[in-house]
Amino acid sequence: MTFGERLHRAMRDRGPLCVGIDPHAALLDAWRLADDVNGLETFARTVVEALAADVAVLKPQAAFFERHGSRGIAVLERVIAEARDAGALVLVDAKRGDIGSTMQAYADAFLRPSSPLCSDAVTASPYLGFGALRPLIDTALEHGNGVFVLARTSNPEGDEVQGARTADGRSVAGAVLDHARAVNAGATTWGSIGCVVGATVTLPAGEDLQIGGPLLAPGVGAQGATVADLAGVFGAALPSVLPNVSRDILRHGPDRTTLVSAARAMNSQVTDLLIGEDAGERGNDHDT
Repeated sequence: MTFGERLHRAMRDRGPLCVGIDPHAALLDAWRLADDVNGLETFARTVVEALAADVAVLKPQAAFFERHGSRGIAVLERVIAEARDAGALVLVDAKRGDIGSTMQAYADAFLRPSSPLCSDAVTASPYLGFGALRPLIDTALEHGNGVFVLARTSNPEGDEVQGARTADGRSVAGAVLDHARAVNAGATTWGSIGCVVGATVTLPAGEDLQIGGPLLAPGVGAQGATVADLAGVFGAALPSVLPNVSRDILRHGPDRTTLVSAARAMNSQVTDLLIGEDAGERGNDHDT
């Protein structure tokens, strides 16, 4: 199966929620863990053990592992493997973007099955030109994996670049969405190239978010957006949205039972909005 097909099935069966794994210093402290590789490992693997059998997608933020050096990367390798073994799809939030052989090296690291960092999908920055992502995209498609390309991010500074106009009058973000739509053309369910569109953004009139693939929506919770806000941002593209929630769930740790309860409550909210109550009941059958 392609990544788009696997993600579509996972969101149908488990609910349309992505939970971030963001072990930054403040959360480690809140969990009464040391800001070192041992605290990192306890935090990240607790989240995996609690949620990987329950949610559709887990999204480790690579930077919080990289800051601990080679031992932190080793923890990320274990987190990816254990989460996938438990049935969750893993989206590594690495936001890589480069050209030529360097872009291919990133693709080999995160999307080639022989790599210990291989995940189901990775985030990417298109601001060296969408075409520069072709090694990443081609490697993903070759191995049934996916890429989420930044389009309209949830940070307020993003509009300086993403809202700028190209020579043909489109916004830069609109051009990115168009490129993703072209790659996904012909997919039977969803294509495997998604875009990142923040739940906190205000979109210009006429910007088409229906790309034939998934839309990762950060910003729900700590960044200020609510589940109810998703309908106003995404409109007709709402069924393709994969809401990402991190701190609003992670703050309920380190108790595993409390983490599960928080994730299930949020999953129920987004399921009712994005899929509907009847589908939500089917998707939550695994909870009983």
